[in-house]
Amino acid sequence: MSFLSPRKSWLGLLLGSAAFFSAAAVQAAEPVLQTEQSDVITLKPYSPHTILVEDAVYAHNKDGRVDVVDADRGVLLGMVQAAYNPNVVLAPDASRFYVGETTWARGNRGERNDLLAEYDAQTLKITSDEKLPSRALVTPKRNDLAISADGARVYVYQMSPANAVEVVDTKEHKVSQTVEIPGCALAYAWGNAGFSSLCADGTLTNVSLGADGKASVTHSAPFFEPDKDGIFEQSPTVAKDGSTYFISYSGKVYPTTLSANSTVQAPWSLQEGAGLKAASNASAPFEVTWRPGGWQMAALHKNTHELYVLMHRGTFWTHKDSGTEVWVYNTETHKRIRRMPLKVASTMVGVTQDENPLMFTADEDGSFFISDARTGKLLRTMKGLGTSLIFTVAPGEG
Repeated sequence: MSFLSPRKSWLGLLLGSAAFFSAAAVQAAEPVLQTEQSDVITLKPYSPHTILVEDAVYAHNKDGRVDVVDADRGVLLGMVQAAYNPNVVLAPDASRFYVGETTWARGNRGERNDLLAEYDAQTLKITSDEKLPSRALVTPKRNDLAISADGARVYVYQMSPANAVEVVDTKEHKVSQTVEIPGCALAYAWGNAGFSSLCADGTLTNVSLGADGKASVTHSAPFFEPDKDGIFEQSPTVAKDGSTYFISYSGKVYPTTLSANSTVQAPWSLQEGAGLKAASNASAPFEVTWRPGGWQMAALHKNTHELYVLMHRGTFWTHKDSGTEVWVYNTETHKRIRRMPLKVASTMVGVTQDENPLMFTADEDGSFFISDARTGKLLRTMKGLGTSLIFTVAPGEG
């Protein structure tokens, strides 16, 4: 049998007491878990610098999303999920937005559902989920989906079983009619009850919707040669008055007023407006010069008559190449008034419609750049918004 000396006994007692009080202190310092409580945040009414940014294939996970972005601060305010390759349009009063999407019952097979979802723009709650007869499931183009100037109609382009546009009554939340547009594609809204489509023969089909609901169809004369100098489908357009600037691959600009009898003016050249020789079309495919290119490759600031175009140096068939500069033109004089080199080449350009506009560009890695539209000065950068971005702003630009 062994015995501890009195000194060792006291030492052991002190150490044991210290350990006890240390553990108690740690336990007392641990935070008390609170019961989780959910809440719903309502966004403020949209300002001219609140924008929707659509990513068609977010992070390559085969779905898309629509982000609500505060461009003044460069922050994400909210997000709604969407299916692969969606389309989005914002109502003219910015109170709601519509997302066209397609799903299958078993992921990649099974019953197909083509849908038009309506979201409250401030709560981001879905308020309607309308099933469509069909929609064109193609690489997203802004004019796969369009909205009338008063927001009463949404136009959905479809290709099955034939080229047509479905007219959705946004008050009744139902397809009121389907208008066939053989040989033509997309929907460029004008006014409260009309849209036009680009056709393979170089013309426009114009559709007027009467008070009785019947569609009246007219055709313009050919104004471009698709096999020699095609038109960028994402040319800027304004639904309120039909103002549209169709831009060709070579850099011709066709000022157009869309209506029941659309009028197309004689084209002017982006290159000549900048003091250069007009670019060649497909008949001279290897000529290297400054040309328009990209995905959402042009934007219009309506009130100041300014057209923003992504430009790069290349041959005729480089119309999908990213722009290394933004050239700004006065649409009345047809002259270049600003030239803004980009630090990072961009596939898209956009501008807000207010008196102090912001300009947006994006790279292929998912970064979204917000700049001063008057100077090109970079103000802020948002990372990771997506790799296939299309943006929508408040009324002014369609």
